Amino acid sequence: MSLPDIILASVLFLLLVGFAVVVWKAASNWRWFNIVAVVFTMLLSIAFLFPTAVVLKSRSAWHKVQEDLEKRVVELRARTQEIERGVAVGADSEPSGGLLELQSELAGLALEAGRRWRNLQYKSSNLNGNPKTILLGPPPVDNLAGQPGEPPENANAESLVPDQTLVYGFAETPNDDQINVPTFYLGEFIVQASNADEATLVPAGKLDAEQIAYIEQGAASSWLLCELLPPDGHRPFLASDVPETGNCLGSVDKELVESLLPNAPESTKLAYLEDGRAKKTDDPPETHWVQLEFTKTHKIQVDSPDQQRALEDGGFFDGNGRALDAALQYAENDGYITFSKDSEPVLMKKEGADELLELGVAKKLGDYYLRPLNDYGFLFRRIRLNLVTLADKKVELTAEKAVLTEMFEKTQKMLVNNQDVKNKLEQDLKQFELEHNSIREYSEKLAVQAEAMYAEMNRLEQENAELEQQIEQKHLKIERELDALTGTP
Repeated sequence: MSLPDIILASVLFLLLVGFAVVVWKAASNWRWFNIVAVVFTMLLSIAFLFPTAVVLKSRSAWHKVQEDLEKRVVELRARTQEIERGVAVGADSEPSGGLLELQSELAGLALEAGRRWRNLQYKSSNLNGNPKTILLGPPPVDNLAGQPGEPPENANAESLVPDQTLVYGFAETPNDDQINVPTFYLGEFIVQASNADEATLVPAGKLDAEQIAYIEQGAASSWLLCELLPPDGHRPFLASDVPETGNCLGSVDKELVESLLPNAPESTKLAYLEDGRAKKTDDPPETHWVQLEFTKTHKIQVDSPDQQRALEDGGFFDGNGRALDAALQYAENDGYITFSKDSEPVLMKKEGADELLELGVAKKLGDYYLRPLNDYGFLFRRIRLNLVTLADKKVELTAEKAVLTEMFEKTQKMLVNNQDVKNKLEQDLKQFELEHNSIREYSEKLAVQAEAMYAEMNRLEQENAELEQQIEQKHLKIERELDALTGTP
C-alpha cells in the first residue's frame, strides 16, 4: 500500500472514531431515531465513498484521455496543414511538396494524359479471327477480389468507353501497396462498340507476338485505357527532387531505373541515371540546359495573343513557342509570367538562357545535362512504321533468299556436274598422257629406225653410185671392145 493510501485510510479511521465518540457523548440527549438516522447516514457515506472514488478515478482517466486527444488534435491539424501545404526546406523558403501542389501537378498531368479508364476486366479475345476483337468488362465492385460489378438496371447507362475512341491499352498489376499500376504496353485499339456491360476493342494496327501472347495467356487481367499516351518526365525517376550538389533535379532512383529498363542499352540507362548532372564537354547540344537566377524583374509572354485552339484541333504552340492550346495557357497577366529577384532559380534551354543573359536580367548558376524527353506517340508510330518497313523488307529479302537458294542449289548441281566432267577429263588426260608417251616412245623408235634407214640409204646410194660408175666403165669397155671387133671407128 502506498503512502497516500495509508494517510487516507488513517484519516477515514480517525473520522470513524470521532463519529463514534460524538454519538456516544450525544446519546444521553438524543432520541433513538436521531441516533439511527445519524448512524444510517454515516453508513451510507461509507458505502457511497467507494463509488465516488471509482467515479473520481474514471473522471481522472477520461480527463487524461481528453488532454491526449486535444494534443493529438493539435498535432493532426499541424500534420494536416503540413500534408496540404508541404514542408519548408529552409527558414525563409515557402512550403512545397504538399497535397495541394501534388493535386495541381496531377491536374496538369491529367490535362496532358487525357481521359483514362482504369481497372477494366479482361473477358475474352479473338486475335486469330477477322476482325480481331477483345472484350473488356466493367471494373470490380470496390476493387475486391476482382469480381465484376452487377449489371446496371438502367438500360441507358453510360458506356464503359465512348464508341469509336482511339485508346492505348496497358496491363495493370498491383504493386506492394495493392494499387494497380500499368506494367505492360498492349497496343493501340479502337473502341468498336461499348455499353455499360462490356467494351469491344479492335487493334488499330498489327500487334506484336509478345502482346498477343500476353493477352491470350490471361496475364492482362486488368486493363488501363488511355486517350493519350502518358507524357515523359524527369521527376518520376527521382528518389528525391531536392536539388543536390552537381545535380539540379535531385537524386536519381537507380533501383527504379534498373527495374524499369532491365534490357535497355547501357547508353539509354546512362541517360536516365545521369539526368540533371553537371554538363560535360562532349554532351550533345540538345541536352544543354542552364540554371539562371534573375537579377532584375522580367516578363516573358508564354500565351499566344492571336488565337486559341483546343487539343483536338491540333497545334499546341505557335512559331515562337507560345501556347495556343487553352489547356496549356497561363491565362494570367495577359499571358505573361513575371520573374523577380526573389524568384526561384529556373532551368532553361541554352538558347533561351543566352537571350536572358544578353539582356542582363539574369545570371548563370550552372550548366547541366538533361536528357531529351520522349514523345511516346511519335515513337510508337515510328516503331510501327519501322516494323512495317522491316516486314516488307523481310518479304523482299525472303524472295531474294529463295532466288539465291535456288541459284545456290543449281550452282551446287553444276559444280557436281563439273566435278564429274573434271574427273572424266582427268581420266582422259591420263589416257592422253599415256597414249602421248606411247606415241612419243614409238616416234622416238621410228626416228631411230628412220635415221638408221637414212644412213643405210646413204650407204646404198653411194654403193649404187659406185656400181653405176663400175657399170658405166664396164659398158664403155665393152663398147670399145665391140667397136674394136666390128671395126667401127
